[in-house]
Amino acid sequence: MPLNTQPLAGASFGCLVEFTGARDARAVVAAAEADPDALTDALYAANGFLLLKRMHGISEEPALLNRLSCLFGEEVENYRETGMRPTSVHTEVPEILIVSNMPPVDRPPPKRPEPPLTADGKLPVQFPHRRGWHTDQSYRRPPPDISLFYATIPSPKGQGQTLYADCIAAYEALPPALKTKVDDLVGIHVRPGSGRTEDAVRAGDTPVPLGPYEQPQRQPVVRTHPVSGKRSLYLCEAGQMDWTIGPFVGMEPGPDDEGARLLYEIMSHLTQPKFVYVHEWDKGDLVIYDNRTTLHAATWFDAEKHGRLMWRTTISGNPGAEYEGERKSWLAGE
Repeated sequence: MPLNTQPLAGASFGCLVEFTGARDARAVVAAAEADPDALTDALYAANGFLLLKRMHGISEEPALLNRLSCLFGEEVENYRETGMRPTSVHTEVPEILIVSNMPPVDRPPPKRPEPPLTADGKLPVQFPHRRGWHTDQSYRRPPPDISLFYATIPSPKGQGQTLYADCIAAYEALPPALKTKVDDLVGIHVRPGSGRTEDAVRAGDTPVPLGPYEQPQRQPVVRTHPVSGKRSLYLCEAGQMDWTIGPFVGMEPGPDDEGARLLYEIMSHLTQPKFVYVHEWDKGDLVIYDNRTTLHAATWFDAEKHGRLMWRTTISGNPGAEYEGERKSWLAGE
């Protein structure tokens, strides 16, 4: 079955894809397995973002999500083996991480930005008005490659959107002076909840002691994609950068010094609306995004009135030449 692609409405990157004649999720997975390069080639050509609609069958047959994930890399993370909270791991398919505000996960959505809309009445996307921009597990080294994110029960339209930013286009559009600054820059990333975020440092919180497999990790701010060869920005903002010793190597640490000012400048540039796609979820939507070339951010929904249930898989194995031969920083015995 040939793969059809078309541009995403309202986006400067990414594609809507479908296999001709594939009427349900099982048929899509079979078609993808029969032509295993089709989706990966489309992903890299689209700067790291694909959308598949009407994949409802995954909800009844969750192993389909794992089968599809296996096409994108050598290793699909088994969350039972990597220290994830058991209630956040799918009971039948441990490669699926559950993201939900409902029990037993009970993960609340982010707060609304203040003000909740821009001056022209639109959803805020640009940092620092919009907070929470990140790439999955950047606090690990090597970091992961690709994630698949599936809507089992989405929130109502107009709430709970996910924002995606094109880090390739943003890098290419950097002003020359700023591009010179970032080309050799190294960021310091750390897991959330460590007491090292911008807000925690400003509040004077005592950082949480970190174990040997939780240490902050240095990551290049500009990465070269191992398949496409494209260069892209790679960093997060307040929640996954270490503001006690960073956010950048070789610059004054903390939320009010030169490193912070530079991070704000880069993130504000990267999350301009022209680089951002806003995804309004439908039940059965499946998005595939490349963590090496995109950032994303969750948005508020009314968790007191609505339940939201999402499934995610994470694929690793091809982070690029810089990481060649490295052990996994987050696992003992690696």
